Amino acid sequence: MSGVDVAALQITELTKRYPTGTEALRGVSLEIGAGEFFGLLGPNGAGKSTLIHCTTGLASPTSGSIEVFGHDAIDHYEQARVAVGLAPQDLNIDWFLTVEETLDYHGGYFGMPRRERRERTKELLEAFSLTVKRNDRTRTLSGGMKRRLILARALMHRPKLLILDEPTAGVDVELRLELWHYVQRINAEGTTILLTTHYLEEAEQLCDKIAFINDGQIVAQGTSGELAAQYGVSGLEDAYLELVGRKELSRGSVSEIAS
Repeated sequence: MSGVDVAALQITELTKRYPTGTEALRGVSLEIGAGEFFGLLGPNGAGKSTLIHCTTGLASPTSGSIEVFGHDAIDHYEQARVAVGLAPQDLNIDWFLTVEETLDYHGGYFGMPRRERRERTKELLEAFSLTVKRNDRTRTLSGGMKRRLILARALMHRPKLLILDEPTAGVDVELRLELWHYVQRINAEGTTILLTTHYLEEAEQLCDKIAFINDGQIVAQGTSGELAAQYGVSGLEDAYLELVGRKELSRGSVSEIAS
């Protein structure tokens, strides 16, 4: 199989069952092509985070397979892990490191030589407007600055697949748009992106394809237009409300009530 034909992420019949009996993933199959900007939408508890944790080695699936650019991400995960950058929802940064040290240590973890780490750190500090904060301890950063650092860290080792787990949660409009522009640019340069978000306009604006996940299963996927057509509605937002059983919240329904 040539590199052109290899999917960025190939998930097949993935299940995750916890000792309590809870089945977080129930036979999930998903393919993301190299270079795609792919959205994964679903309500809280639908299985989004579990899918990401299994893909990045933070959780072990009960059964099924995961391949990242053709590399087994479960049993022989080393090459698969190097290909993935994760910007998690939680701000999991070491509060005692400086901004610069945070990026440098991450690059070292992925085996980047010192000179390359130094150059890449400088590049990312500038890209995310963090240069003036380079010597500040991460615990002193604002929430928005921490979000920038999380994304910069995920990109430090130049991953081919970037996973963004609600990257703009809680940030102001200006930073959200700034991050949109940046991830669109790196996607245009060839990085595959998997995005989870609760902001439907974010998914509609950024993603080539979108999958709905609910109750541990992929229930629909396609472009925004295809999903709207599948649910017999006019847009992605209404399709999502149909998915979660809250169509009475659609803008059309709210307008009728208001009038």
